[in-house]
Amino acid sequence: MTTSPGLPARLAAPGAGWTTYADVVVIGSGIAGLTTALQAREQLGSVMVVTKDILSAGSTRWAQGGIAAALGPGDTPGQHLADTLVAGAGLCDEESVRVLVTEGPDAVRELIDLGTRFDQDAAGELSLTREGGHHRDRIAHAGGDATGAEIQRALVEAVHAAPEIEVIEHALVIDLIPGADGGIAGVTLHVMGEGQRDGVGAVHCRAVVLASGGLGQVYSATTNPSVSTGDGMALALRAGAVLRDLEFVQFHPTVMWLGSGSTGQQPLISEAVRGEGAFLVDDQGRRFMQGQHELADLAPRDVVAKAIMRRMRETGRSHVWLDARHFGKEKWEVRFPTILATCRSHGIDPVRSLIPVAPACHYASGGVATDLHGQSSIPGLFACGEVACSGVHGANRLASNSLLEGLVFSRRIAQRLREDLPARREPVADTRTPGLVDGAVRRELQDVMTERAGVLRSRDGLDLGDKELGDLSQRSGDRPGVDAWETSNLATVASALLGAARMREETRGSHWREDFPDRDDQQWLRHIDVRLLDGALTYDTSQHGAST
Repeated sequence: MTTSPGLPARLAAPGAGWTTYADVVVIGSGIAGLTTALQAREQLGSVMVVTKDILSAGSTRWAQGGIAAALGPGDTPGQHLADTLVAGAGLCDEESVRVLVTEGPDAVRELIDLGTRFDQDAAGELSLTREGGHHRDRIAHAGGDATGAEIQRALVEAVHAAPEIEVIEHALVIDLIPGADGGIAGVTLHVMGEGQRDGVGAVHCRAVVLASGGLGQVYSATTNPSVSTGDGMALALRAGAVLRDLEFVQFHPTVMWLGSGSTGQQPLISEAVRGEGAFLVDDQGRRFMQGQHELADLAPRDVVAKAIMRRMRETGRSHVWLDARHFGKEKWEVRFPTILATCRSHGIDPVRSLIPVAPACHYASGGVATDLHGQSSIPGLFACGEVACSGVHGANRLASNSLLEGLVFSRRIAQRLREDLPARREPVADTRTPGLVDGAVRRELQDVMTERAGVLRSRDGLDLGDKELGDLSQRSGDRPGVDAWETSNLATVASALLGAARMREETRGSHWREDFPDRDDQQWLRHIDVRLLDGALTYDTSQHGAST
């Protein structure tokens, strides 16, 4: 299947005003990016980390629940593998999952050795809890519900102490520089603000590692920070890379509902709250998850999100409620201090009141297709973390596997780079047609995606959304800049996502088609791959288990 939305083949931008070199350029500064940089610099000459905000910004620091690994008594990697495969609804790559769960415990211990302070019990052992889809207590957490922030702190401190790593903050990577053999020769980027390097420049390198996070800002409401505009996925598409399984966008079931007009990043109510015994009720106080799944309120996220949406439809309400009043004040203050403060800042005291919640965009299970060492379909281009599709998550990510994936596969990329760093490629003339989507269409684009390709999807809605996105993409911009570049990236990723959702005519994991309500293994136990060639998106299906 091919669509022709007229998307930019590369982003229109001023010529590079400066040029520099690094052996490896890492794009992104979350757990995936910083771990890659720290591990790779041990035997490489130079590593550069490029991040859109400050080094400590990004999605990692917002992770509340924790990091999953088989670290507790009686738990095993095999049990963790089984839970992950169930959540992935048939589309996990079992070899990738086996790598995740087998290497995960040592990777977490290495994170502790780096200085990460996870919570401990009275005996001084790791305090482990449970989240949706897990049959064991295997979630390590820090600061109660500030796990991501603590991991980010430890990684940032380590990077600051590593003189081999150069950091460029407030920089948006525009495009990849094509190399002589069809591989990657570097990146172009725009540094925002004043300094020795500002404006558009070029970094020539031997390898690029995408660790740029997800695409949450494609939707009107998301748990993702404002920097999550799908930049890494979009520039990989423009370079000719394969993206896989974009239709599988996880909507977190319990995001604090702030009103029908609220947009942008919304407060997450961690799954760990339900892991500690909170439960969902409707407007009549009925516990509607009973009988929906063997784990009830701790069912995998797609099951809970769908159950919430059904109950909202039945009751005509725009949200349901999360009841954790039985925790008491002390448990809230010790175990979930960040969530408690957030709720109170919005006028809700969860010690005494129910919390209004509804599903919102949370995590992209698909992304740049990679092998077991993070290699994409383009020589010299690697990817890990949410920007990648390593095969770990399948159709629906298991809770708290995201931090672990970023940690494990970044270490594997670093190992590959230390052992076999690609040769330096000479840049070649970039013959791709430049273009921009008007930055003014961003809000309309988000509304289209929320309405047509949100939790509930259907042929009529997706067809209409495809037309609406096509019309928006035709509104070209003539003023290069961050807003136009980000909006162009959003338009590119949104178009690819919606096209994949139209193509998959079944309900599986986090992809819910109302017109195809059943899972269809006979026809759809396969992946949907997408490429962007000359501004047109081309879709293919690949047999489940096939590599890039």
